[in-house]
Amino acid sequence: MTHTVTLPIRYDECDPYGHVNHANYFRYMGYAAFSAADSHNLDNTRSNESEYVWITRETEVEFLSPLEFRDTVHINTWVTDFRRVRSLRLYDFHKGDPGKPVARAWTDWVYARRDTGLPAIIPNEVAERFLKLNGGPDRVERSKFPKPPPYAEYTPKIELAPEWRDLDPNGHVNNAGWLAYIENGTFQLCENLGWTASRMAAEGFGIFARKYRIEYLKPAGIDDRFYLRTWVSDKRRATAIRHHEIRNSADDSLLVRARCLYVWVNLETGSPIKMPANFYADFESNFSK
Repeated sequence: MTHTVTLPIRYDECDPYGHVNHANYFRYMGYAAFSAADSHNLDNTRSNESEYVWITRETEVEFLSPLEFRDTVHINTWVTDFRRVRSLRLYDFHKGDPGKPVARAWTDWVYARRDTGLPAIIPNEVAERFLKLNGGPDRVERSKFPKPPPYAEYTPKIELAPEWRDLDPNGHVNNAGWLAYIENGTFQLCENLGWTASRMAAEGFGIFARKYRIEYLKPAGIDDRFYLRTWVSDKRRATAIRHHEIRNSADDSLLVRARCLYVWVNLETGSPIKMPANFYADFESNFSK
């Protein structure tokens, strides 16, 4: 009952490391989810006349090995459960051998009223049809989004604004757009502390995301303004966790929060390395105590 979509990796989907940009995994997942629903005539929310819509509440992606230009990626997707207003969908990414995934992911979807955005009870017949036609095994233990540590000494506000290209048909920033803002804000913080991407490359290392977990709490549209705060915890030899909050500038309400496991990597060998001492010295004020 697993649904599979196959996509070619385009040149314009890759970043300066030659790898598929993280936000594009989120776009692939959205495409796979809607493709699965459409293939079985399951989705009763796609029409603008529908009173209901599926909204992404939370997503986690673990990157196991990179996708590159000219690769072909196969995405297997299936649903594992339905709760009162939520449904969990899983994804496996591979390049031809399902036993060798290049990424794994899940998305917690919320069934909501289109006019208010408030959660609505999923009709039994909808849940039963999804599970019958696109159901599969579970491997995710549901848990609350982890509580972040306190802000670091240096956790500045980085101003952001929505871009038209990142809005979905409901007029809200899509989940891939939020990830792009998170990564742009993180690069801005690095530049503030003297570490541009070019400087890191010149010193022979990069910082690669191993796992993202993102929770979407409130929508934002083209007229909204918001800001990002980001700080680091759990420093290990070659890894650390970076935390992110995006808040509405008008009322300071929390829109999105995320945590990312980062790995320091030697760009020549692709192997993890110890976090460079001079890098940590410049970033120490951005580490939570």
